[in-house]
Amino acid sequence: MINVEIREETASDFEAIRSVLLNAFEGGEEADLVDRIRSSEFYVPELSLVAVHKKKVVGHILFSEIEIRSNNTTSKTLALAPVSVIEKLQGNGIGAKLIMNGLDQATRSGYDSVILLGHSDYYPRFGFEPTSTWEIQPPFDVPHDNFMGIELVPKGLEEKKGIVQYPSVWQL
Repeated sequence: MINVEIREETASDFEAIRSVLLNAFEGGEEADLVDRIRSSEFYVPELSLVAVHKKKVVGHILFSEIEIRSNNTTSKTLALAPVSVIEKLQGNGIGAKLIMNGLDQATRSGYDSVILLGHSDYYPRFGFEPTSTWEIQPPFDVPHDNFMGIELVPKGLEEKKGIVQYPSVWQL
């Protein structure tokens, strides 16, 4: 595992984060999403973390606020997206370290759960499981094994039945 420092992003990191996102993903959709979330009311500054290696930002993770709605309730939760590591350092545990640190910080910040759309063979190692476990549905058609959640505190998702609602900043 490569030695990295995980810390909160600062404004001086924004350009480097964008470069990481452009390197890690094809196209600029994820980089643009981070910019839109960062300029919205759903941005949680202490939950946008960077991985620093040799004084250079090499990874990033963002958690932002979303809602789960049913006919008579609306509950706040977090979305994890995106998580990125520069291509040449992928596979060295940096993404895992970002996720674990991010989940710890989210818990310390008072959040009780996180939702994500991701690879069903990767995220369960961190405790994520299909949201169907809690009768929570995605707002779009995806395989249920890829739409996952985690309770940061006991019963953090138990009362949050319904459909996940992403804010308009998530739309292209």
